[in-house]
Amino acid sequence: MQTVMNPTMHHDSHTLQGETIGIIAGWGRFPVAVAEAIRRRGGRTAILSIRDHADAALEPLADVHGQVGVAKLGAAIDFFRRHGVTRATMAGKIHKTKLFGRHAWLHHLPDWRALVTFWPHFISRRRDNRDDTLLAAISTAFDRAGVKICPATDFAPELLADEGVLVGRPLSAAEEADVAFGWRLAKELGRLDIGQTVVVKNRAPLALEAIEGTDECIRRAGRLCPSGGMVVVKVAKPRQDLRFDMPTIGRGTLESLRAAGATVLAIEAGRTILVDPDELHAFARRSGITITSLCDEAGSPRLQTAA
Repeated sequence: MQTVMNPTMHHDSHTLQGETIGIIAGWGRFPVAVAEAIRRRGGRTAILSIRDHADAALEPLADVHGQVGVAKLGAAIDFFRRHGVTRATMAGKIHKTKLFGRHAWLHHLPDWRALVTFWPHFISRRRDNRDDTLLAAISTAFDRAGVKICPATDFAPELLADEGVLVGRPLSAAEEADVAFGWRLAKELGRLDIGQTVVVKNRAPLALEAIEGTDECIRRAGRLCPSGGMVVVKVAKPRQDLRFDMPTIGRGTLESLRAAGATVLAIEAGRTILVDPDELHAFARRSGITITSLCDEAGSPRLQTAA
């Protein structure tokens, strides 16, 4: 078994020397990993948890902590400015399906800053509601208020996946063909800003990710193909904005692979975040899942030749 997952390989010399870094924290372990990395580098954390999303484990990692509704953009900006934050990052998933529920605007009543920012998207319909479009609008609002939104990897570069077979055996020829096929599909899906994940078997697409997210996409493929043995490919968008929505792999992703009967996860080296890498390594090994991390070359993966 070849394993090259090493969470301490990258740039540990990056120190933050007491700077207060803002974290807009959504669902999952990713915000926790980012907060831990900032503190390891000597930084302070101003963590703003999105209500009904963020992990309770974040609060002890915060030098200052607040909570905000998903549509309270002005309150978020005011929180960071009040605590001297000039650089912040977004970490963790926002459940976009909540924004399309019945009476969503009543439940997530926007403040004035959010109303002005999102009016062209949700009210006048002059702009679309793709992830990149909405997140860019949020980032622009923060920038105008003097808070720069940065990639999470500026503060936690060790979370980026290295190239190689991270866990498990080398791919078979059939699996390599599925990875190459799925990679092209996933890159096109990302180019259209629809999703980042596809599930394939025998060069046939089983499931493509949209608003439901990666985990449900994988589990849907398992329901459609109960015999298992699928390949899951998750890649960055061709024009990925590294400030947000970078592909992220956590334990929940691997639990979905195991539940679906998938045996291979292919990700993009240097453009995918691994949350709790040691735990991922151990879980994948126990579950018989191979994780391979590949570099993109002109829209195709650079495949390693099986030994």
